[in-house]
Amino acid sequence: MITIVSGLPRSGTSLMMQMLDAGGLPVLSDGERKADTDNPKGYLEWERIKQLPKDPSLIAEAEGKVVKVISQLILSLPPSHEYRIVFMQRPLPEVLKSQEEMLRRRGSAGPNAGTSAIEKAFQRHLIEVDKWLAGKANVGVSRVHYHRVLREPKAVAEEIAAFLQAPLDIEAMVRQVDGSLYRNRMK
Repeated sequence: MITIVSGLPRSGTSLMMQMLDAGGLPVLSDGERKADTDNPKGYLEWERIKQLPKDPSLIAEAEGKVVKVISQLILSLPPSHEYRIVFMQRPLPEVLKSQEEMLRRRGSAGPNAGTSAIEKAFQRHLIEVDKWLAGKANVGVSRVHYHRVLREPKAVAEEIAAFLQAPLDIEAMVRQVDGSLYRNRMK
């Protein structure tokens, strides 16, 4: 089985990866993307996953591990494996605000074209991902709301352990949750 943490960028995927790592799951990560102001505890990403659409067979390297796969790449998962996907969900206005802040800090923010078109594109994308996930017998999905992780980290950690059928260290998972890193709130 391959465990995948997915969701839109800036939806809490790094936090969930940190929780699962602390909980004791082996993580497929190359450390290439370093911790920074936007993610001070790190991203836990595997750069090669970006090649998934061109080389779906590379996912085999994640067998028995957890790997982060952004939602745009989920549709490229080959049917030859069993997957358990922890899909992070966060309100789109917060996702967009977090992305905008990250780009601004990096000096790569373009002219503000408004977020409504991007929000609509994300909504369409999430509908497409939901349809794809619903039709797969080899895929189990647990949807985790970012705000709930912040409010009820222990309950979420216990639910994830049950979903993955893994003896995770719940207390270590809970210690990864740092409410002070929730900075891009929508009023």
